[in-house]
Parts: sequence; structure tokens; C-alpha cells
Amino acid sequence: MSTGNTGNFSPTPQDETRALLEQGLIDEYLKDKGYDRDSLKKLPKDEARRIMIEASTFASGKLSEIETTARYKHNLKDVGSSS
Repeated sequence: MSTGNTGNFSPTPQDETRALLEQGLIDEYLKDKGYDRDSLKKLPKDEARRIMIEASTFASGKLSEIETTARYKHNLKDVGSSS
């Protein structure tokens, strides 16, 4: 029996921004490899799935890098302003 209220999830503006950035990074990866979302539809399903996994992994890594850099800069700003 589930007691969680999962049906009322409402994405925040930050979630929506992150999702847009993630989609852009996936598109960038695909373009760098010579694909786009439409051309993947013409590939065998296993190959298209493999490429999308690679693209998602790339995007996830880039997002982590961006978020880590932002936190680091924020922390530096906090340290600098407390002096």
C-alpha cells in the first residue's frame, strides 16, 4: 500500500529549466555524432536506444559539472562576502 502523494507533482521553474538544458545537451551530443532525434527513428531500435543512453549519460555528466561549478562559485561568493 502506497502512502505517498505522487499524483500531485508539480515541477518547479528550476526543474523545467534543468529539463530544457538536459534536452539541449542531448541534442548537442546527437548533433556531434551526426544524428538528430528524427534520424534516430530510422535506426534499428537497439542502436537508437544505445545512442540515446550515451546522449543521456553525456547530458547527465554535463549537468552535474554545471551544478557543481555553480555551487562552488556560490560558496566562494559566500566566503568572500563574510570577510
